[in-house]
Amino acid sequence: MSGTGVATVDGVRIAYRRAGTDGPPVVLLHGGGVDDATLSWRHAIDHLADDHRVYAPDWPGYGDSADGVVHSTESYVELLGGFLDAVGLDAPSLAGISMGGAAALGFALDRPDRVNRLALVDSYGLGGDIPVGPFWRAAAYVPGANAAAWSALGVSTAAARIGLGNVVADPAALSHGFVEDVRSRASQPGAGRAFEAFQRNELAPDGTAVTNYADDLGSLSAPTLLVHGAEDPLFPARWAERAAERIPDADLAILEDCGHWTPRERPERFNEVLGAFLARA
Repeated sequence: MSGTGVATVDGVRIAYRRAGTDGPPVVLLHGGGVDDATLSWRHAIDHLADDHRVYAPDWPGYGDSADGVVHSTESYVELLGGFLDAVGLDAPSLAGISMGGAAALGFALDRPDRVNRLALVDSYGLGGDIPVGPFWRAAAYVPGANAAAWSALGVSTAAARIGLGNVVADPAALSHGFVEDVRSRASQPGAGRAFEAFQRNELAPDGTAVTNYADDLGSLSAPTLLVHGAEDPLFPARWAERAAERIPDADLAILEDCGHWTPRERPERFNEVLGAFLARA
């Protein structure tokens, strides 16, 4: 079974993907930019649905969800708890990529009783010094800069592939479907607006991260998987390597020839790693 649903969390309409009828629940949390549940998790949702009940929400202002929240990790952590309550999940496994990883991690630290397993994929929140942080900070405060960048990606599939070179390891190797998915979302009115608000709230004036859980990882009780692209240009793989040393029960998978979007750059390998982790007794 697969389909869609809608939950209302603190008065905000949250759309989500739903798949699978049996097995333990897992919640997949997408990242920023123009991402949504389907874009990052298109292959993972179907793969996991064979053995899990899968839920993949769109964050507010992304995909089919309404806006109306403060766009920050702290806000998303609170919203995640409300979403779990709304769909009747007690202690699912959480998997989050990038921005979604920080929300999953923050929730696991705050509410360890409500998280079975945790997977952090090219995750934000594991360090402070972001290589592209100063650029992101500047772009968030230059009127129209982000909108122009997303608009440029939406012009054509070729333009989207070129733009993805700033995020992935090898844009030429990306499937046409993935690139077209990005193009279609980047061409939508208001594309990237929610992420721009997130950038403003999450980047200090010097471009460093406001949310940094690196010193709190020793208190994390959930079994944790860290998956990271070896060539991630946004958040360095050393963040995940350091986190694996600090988390008491951690597994680490560094995927070679892969950048920041591991579930779409290396879908088969990613699904294999995540599926094995979630299936472990």
